[in-house]
Amino acid sequence: MTKTIALLPGDGIGPEITAPTVELLNKLGDFTFEEHLFGGISIDAHGTALTDEVTAACQRADAVLLAAVGGPKWDTTDPTKPRPEQGLLGLRKALGLYANLRPVRPVPALYDASPLKREIIDGTNLLVVRELTGGLYFGDRGRRGDTAWDTMIYSVAEIERIVRTAFEAARSRVTSVDKANVLESSRLWREVVKRVHAEEFPNIELEHVLVDNAAMQLVSNPRHFEIIVTENMFGDILSDEAAMLTGSIGLLPSASLGGDGPGLFEPVHGSAPDIAGKGIANPLAMFLSAALLLRHGFAMETEAAAVESAVDRALADGLRTADLGGAATTAEASQAVLNYL
Repeated sequence: MTKTIALLPGDGIGPEITAPTVELLNKLGDFTFEEHLFGGISIDAHGTALTDEVTAACQRADAVLLAAVGGPKWDTTDPTKPRPEQGLLGLRKALGLYANLRPVRPVPALYDASPLKREIIDGTNLLVVRELTGGLYFGDRGRRGDTAWDTMIYSVAEIERIVRTAFEAARSRVTSVDKANVLESSRLWREVVKRVHAEEFPNIELEHVLVDNAAMQLVSNPRHFEIIVTENMFGDILSDEAAMLTGSIGLLPSASLGGDGPGLFEPVHGSAPDIAGKGIANPLAMFLSAALLLRHGFAMETEAAAVESAVDRALADGLRTADLGGAATTAEASQAVLNYL
């Protein structure tokens, strides 16, 4: 049966890395692609980053593949004006995407591109599991006079479901990251994590690490981590820090999953408006996001592994885009991966 993928190229380099990814996916399965405006380009056309029609189309799809959103054209601190990022938050909420998975695995061929020493990152293979629909980003906020506030709220049910996602992905150890020495929401977080671990996953090792300590360990001993599970804002920050272990944020994919509905798959990097239209964007994170789509969206493990292997082999063969210190264009990088597929 043909699977439908809602395609959201978005802004900046988004369309440039979407086209070769469609070509790659078409070599691996029978898919129907439905392309929609999303982000800044949707603001220009409709006055909002996410229309009701696009929301409905994504809900009907079997999976959603997003390239990038945002750019200086739409940057504003005016709370009454639309921002591209609002579309992303709205889509996560509409699809019930509460778990963001960010795998971090430095490729040996690129060890020297990392800002960390080879001996520190060698063997790193970790997964950041970030809660995606709660916390500061979704709590009550406002301004009154010269005061502003954002509220971090978590329920037991929200914590339970993200923690289960982390334990189910673990082979041996889960690191729960919080700020329980200061925040009441983190104290609840830690209590729930302990209970779920004791009642449902006692054979998996559990450790609790404060977020500032976790940030230090990520750059001093990243091999220590297997699964990191944490709340929304901490996860946002730590996953970007972890991404730099690879030497380029242009290599990192992500998957956002929920209940029975479609998942959302997207590269971690932004829209890179400074290089948009130049044909030099790195498509590899988008390819690897497609691999996560195949694995988590359609249970096509063999095809997902084939994409990841093709990327690794192309890099081992010397493929380097500009962000990796080379000169390969988007088209050349895409073809190099397709040649190994």
